[in-house]
Amino acid sequence: MTSAIAMAHILSPVYLVGAGPGDPDLLTVKAYRLFREVDVVVYDKLVSPAIMDLIPPGTTRIFAGKQARNHHMPQEDINDLLVDLAMTGRKILRLKGGDPFVFGRGAEESLHLAKHGVPFEIVPGITSSTGCTAYAGIPLTHRDLAHSVRFVTGHTKDADGLKLNWESLADPDTTLVIYMGLINIREITEQLMAHGLDAETPAAAINQGTRPEQRVLSTTLKWLAEDISTAQITGATLLVIGKVAGLADQLAWFPHAAIPDAQAK
Repeated sequence: MTSAIAMAHILSPVYLVGAGPGDPDLLTVKAYRLFREVDVVVYDKLVSPAIMDLIPPGTTRIFAGKQARNHHMPQEDINDLLVDLAMTGRKILRLKGGDPFVFGRGAEESLHLAKHGVPFEIVPGITSSTGCTAYAGIPLTHRDLAHSVRFVTGHTKDADGLKLNWESLADPDTTLVIYMGLINIREITEQLMAHGLDAETPAAAINQGTRPEQRVLSTTLKWLAEDISTAQITGATLLVIGKVAGLADQLAWFPHAAIPDAQAK
């Protein structure tokens, strides 16, 4: 039987590639080059159509999209699929929105590949926390407003609520960036206020960030959940909570639709 080490020398690596937040101009040069070299692309729901258009027509495409509580393909099946595809000897690219190692399950997939002796390479991408906030005119740090930034997932495997250190997160001098937070938005805002974060703290929801259809909702922590519901915001949305979110109107540069405040504040 061929050893895992010997197999690794035979197989082409599986490329775990970050596609960035959506704007194809933010794609890395290496990612674009690999598009033209691989045989199969396994892609996520968060990869924008504009980026998918850059993949040559003859390349096999396999959709493995996921969204909260609606998985087209369970993660375990994706892990096995990557191994099975690699064993065929073809060049495989796993394409993920943002960066594969920032809430992208790239670690789970690369660990599974390593377990089965399949070589892999990681190609970083611009994560939505930096790309979307920049396109919304929200700096993550500012020496007068925010001394640190925290990246947090708003969606976990636990069915009984988010198990986060709310006291630590409710820091008025920190910018809080929340991925996948729509499904638990009310719990998030209520917990932050319950643990001392001022209800009038500026907050924003960035929907479809960096894309032509980008929308930005500027509001406060108190009204964030209600305004998101009123505006019927769904899909890829990044939440930003902190004083820097209040700069969005002044620093807006990318054309987008501003969502009117739903409440009198």
